[in-house]
This record gives sequence, structure tokens and C-alpha cells, in this order.
Amino acid sequence: MSKTSKRQQVINLAIQRGLIRPRDLLAHGLPKDYLNMLAREGVLIKLGRGLYQWPDREASRHQSLIEVAKLAPNGVVALLSALSFHGLGTQNPFEVWLAIDRKSRRPRIHYPPVRFVTMSHEGLVEGVEQHEIDGVMVSVFCPAKTVADCFKYRNKIGLDVALEALKDGWRAQMFTMDDLLRYAKVCRVAKVMQPYMESLG
Repeated sequence: MSKTSKRQQVINLAIQRGLIRPRDLLAHGLPKDYLNMLAREGVLIKLGRGLYQWPDREASRHQSLIEVAKLAPNGVVALLSALSFHGLGTQNPFEVWLAIDRKSRRPRIHYPPVRFVTMSHEGLVEGVEQHEIDGVMVSVFCPAKTVADCFKYRNKIGLDVALEALKDGWRAQMFTMDDLLRYAKVCRVAKVMQPYMESLG
């Protein structure tokens, strides 16, 4: 196969995917060096280490979540970023809040900025939803699990944020009392949340 046709194949793949990484090329038997070469030529935009974008791609409002999902496929969008994704509260974080297993190695992500939160295996697998955004599967905690997490990590994000999320989600009927109780137990904050949950009734 000629250099021109390989180059064009990489470009076609970038157009098709929007975001592309070296391993995407390796899966198609294409040399990963083409990404750097095309970025130097201005054909592709280098977003960060190992992540490139086709320049004419229409950016999603969840662009940073897409990029992080590609770089850390085992992570789950959590806390302030999950609140923002679900439209709960008024938080609009500039970092992506990402939950990872406390026993796993922290992914090296240079861009976009990421705030890592470590969780137990149970805390990481319970309440996870899969959302397809621009062709990329993104793991996000469901609203009820996110609210429970906000109470668990209230020292990091503030109790006011957790209360706002609880009230907003309840008003919008995004979860039931049973949902809240289930995830409150998973997060071991049932006693903390109980008086606030009772006030919703």
C-alpha cells in the first residue's frame, strides 16, 4: 500500500470518528506515526497526548467527557461532572470529575483537566449508565447514585451542592426514594442522608 493511500485512510478514519487515538490506527493496521505527521501539517488538531481531532468536527457540549472516556475507558463520570451532565443543580465544572477504582493506576491525562476520585469496586460499578455521545460510549453515574456520591464526598464539593442536587432531582422526578436509599447504602451515607430525604416527603 502506498504512503498516499495509507495517509488518506488515516484521514478518512479521523473524519469518520472525529476523535482518534494511535490505537485506533493500529486496529486498522495503519502506522500511528501518521497522526503526529498530520498534526504537524495542520490536517489534524492535537488535543493532548495521544488524542487528535478532525478540525471540522462539530464540538459537542460534552466534548471533554468524550475525550476523557477515550483516554480512561474504565473511569466513570462522577460528582460535579455527572450533575452537569444530568442537568442537576448549577454546577459547571471546568474539570472532568472522574471516578476510578482505588486499586487501579491513575491514568495519565494531560488534557482536558481531570479531577480523580477513587472508589471501591462496588462504588464504581453500581449505578453506572452508558451514554453514546457522538459515537463514543461514556460511562456516567445515574442521578440517584450521583446524589449519594455528593453526600459521601460533601467535604470535597460542599453540602450545599449535595442538597441542591437532591432537591432538583426529586422535583424533576429523576429518582424515587427507593433509588436514593439503595445508593445511600452503597455509599454508606444512609444515616447522613436520612433527614434530608425525609424532608422531601
